[in-house]
Amino acid sequence: MKRMLIFVVIGLLSMGSSLFANEAVLIDFSLLAADIHVPLNGDDADPNGTPNQNHRTMMDFGTIGGLAVGQFTPQQMAIMRTSLAIENWDVTLSPSSRTVQGNQLSLTRESPSVQFGTVMGVRAHFPTAAHNAWAMITPPFDIPAFDLSIVEEDGTLVADPDAIPGVSRTRFESLGNGQPAFGVVKNVGAIRSVAVRVHGLNFPHTLSVILIDHNGDRRTVPMGSLNFDGWRTLTWDNPNYIQDVRNRDLRLFPVYPFDTPFVKFGGFLIQRDANHTGGDFIGYFRDVAIIYDQAVLDAERDINDEAIWNIIRHREEARLLWEMQRFGQQHLNRFMEQQRQAQPSVGFTFDQPGGIGGGADE
Repeated sequence: MKRMLIFVVIGLLSMGSSLFANEAVLIDFSLLAADIHVPLNGDDADPNGTPNQNHRTMMDFGTIGGLAVGQFTPQQMAIMRTSLAIENWDVTLSPSSRTVQGNQLSLTRESPSVQFGTVMGVRAHFPTAAHNAWAMITPPFDIPAFDLSIVEEDGTLVADPDAIPGVSRTRFESLGNGQPAFGVVKNVGAIRSVAVRVHGLNFPHTLSVILIDHNGDRRTVPMGSLNFDGWRTLTWDNPNYIQDVRNRDLRLFPVYPFDTPFVKFGGFLIQRDANHTGGDFIGYFRDVAIIYDQAVLDAERDINDEAIWNIIRHREEARLLWEMQRFGQQHLNRFMEQQRQAQPSVGFTFDQPGGIGGGADE
């Protein structure tokens, strides 16, 4: 009996960090339902105030540096806001599949689930011709990893005077243990597993998850086939993950002032094989979770290096500025294109006096 107990203890110790791997929900789509109304134009075509934005993930691209003074009116500046609300997400088809109809019919929708509440519904309109195609479902902006602002109930962003870059929790960061998850997990070393809760409808397409690391590198993680009906948890186990620490290549790096690695959600990839039926694809997503090793152990240190040197703070402030400028320019271009769109008057007809095809009053 003693000998068996010794072997069990040795076996547990040899598994090392795999016993204490961290689990965190990377993004939870049930938290991204629209809950506030933000006017889309100065006149606000929706007087009832139907929710169209998610207040906890609001971003204001009207405050981004680089806008010329007086370039936009105060009314225009006030509506330069967007969020991770489900219906703001983009569905991009592969180049050979991008038709006018395909682009219009490929979108995301809030979808009520009896089991999970609000989930993300996705429609991708693939061509019926026999060739390979894909659809990428991505957030409306690159999810910020360093945003320390506070969001009020009406979606207004204000600076947090108590936030400390490199120390305080950022706005989109998940802490695990059931905490809200909006697309970023910090202190991520080796990833052991990725899991997605998805509702399939017997489509023979394959699903992948796109992850973005702290260097900006994208990794496409294959989750498997969607050829099933109902909810299922698809799991990817890292084939290069080494559980036994004795077999790992152990290297020591300076503790300070290196950035803490992180992972953020980049989107989904749906791939359709040429041998499979084209046309509409429909799927539903609840959340994405990861199991990972910590990159840096949480420990009390004798000296607070960051309080003395402020290296990480200055570095993260610079990266935050870069993130915000990139986000702002992308959405500013979309906003300007929206403002240039034709806005025909209500009741406009081609045969009205002075209209197209119509003459002057006799």
